[in-house]
Amino acid sequence: MGKRIISQARGKGSMTYRVRRAAYSYKIKYAQKEGEAVIVNMIHSAGHTAPLLKLSIANEIFYNPAFNGAVVGEKILIGSNEIKDGNILNLRSISPGTSIYNIERNPGDGGKMIRTAGSSAMLSKHLEHNKVSILMPNRKEIILSGYCRATIGRIAGTGRKLKPFVKAGRKHYLMKARNKLWPRTSAIKVNAVDHPFGSGRGKRPKSKIAQRNAPPGARVGHLRPRRTGHKR
Repeated sequence: MGKRIISQARGKGSMTYRVRRAAYSYKIKYAQKEGEAVIVNMIHSAGHTAPLLKLSIANEIFYNPAFNGAVVGEKILIGSNEIKDGNILNLRSISPGTSIYNIERNPGDGGKMIRTAGSSAMLSKHLEHNKVSILMPNRKEIILSGYCRATIGRIAGTGRKLKPFVKAGRKHYLMKARNKLWPRTSAIKVNAVDHPFGSGRGKRPKSKIAQRNAPPGARVGHLRPRRTGHKR
């Protein structure tokens, strides 16, 4: 007897395919106030690759990825012009060549880019009309408003990927916290009743074309492709 294929089971929703909500209880954002903030605590969050800083300013609590060298009790400045690791500034107030992270895409959105452990971008140059150029880790250049905010420094946790998992249990819980499908199984390896690509009959499957409005059980393979076959 057949069973739901993976895309159907994930679409239905169950405890097998459901993210652990507690892992995402901490939301990264910037404070609305300016002034001096204090690092209250450093938190390990299963939903983030880097440790998080719990910061307090005028009875307002917010969370930000930790920078290299962060210490509990240390004070950081929000809205000042001082270039120091951990300080939160507008991009127009940051000098070219400075490493930055947790960059706002639009002014006031709380930071959307460069939030992974060990990563940082570099402010390349100031442009006309209050625009700045940012050099991303993949060497691509993006243009943002000078009113967007960012944090000075590099995110803690460099070398995270160099440490081996050693055993499958650790990888299992990491993937479970992020709602990832792991381990991945090739569709051709399952039985014919469990997937449209199942069995294979010699492992030479024909490429299948699915309609745009196909149900989850049949929405596999090429989804309404413009063309198929080798390009000549």
